[in-house]
Amino acid sequence: QVQLVESGGGLVQAGGSLSLSCTASGRTFSTYAMGWLRQAPGKEREFVAAISSGGGKSYYADSVKGRFTISRDNVKNTVALQMNSLKPEDTAVYYCAANSGTSGSYRYVNGYRYWGQGTQVTVSS
Repeated sequence: QVQLVESGGGLVQAGGSLSLSCTASGRTFSTYAMGWLRQAPGKEREFVAAISSGGGKSYYADSVKGRFTISRDNVKNTVALQMNSLKPEDTAVYYCAANSGTSGSYRYVNGYRYWGQGTQVTVSS
């Protein structure tokens, strides 16, 4: 089992940057692909970014490609999301999640087995 705790959310102006971090407990962190997903008010939860278990491959939603960067440290059991050029439409609760499936499942919310509690990101215009 993996327990996930996010941090780093907050309020930022459009065009600004924020960095989210997720710390995992458990000795199997390096066996999971990790993802960041988000849910805006009144909308369904959606995929943002994912990184393979070894960190060699990353995947992004089209809406964040070129602006967000996902990374992980399998020694420290952490995964991060660097968000630049933020837009008001990036406002959402951001969740860190662990995926034990293949890369084909990374873009799907139901592909993730373990979830953090979420952290709020608000981008003002």
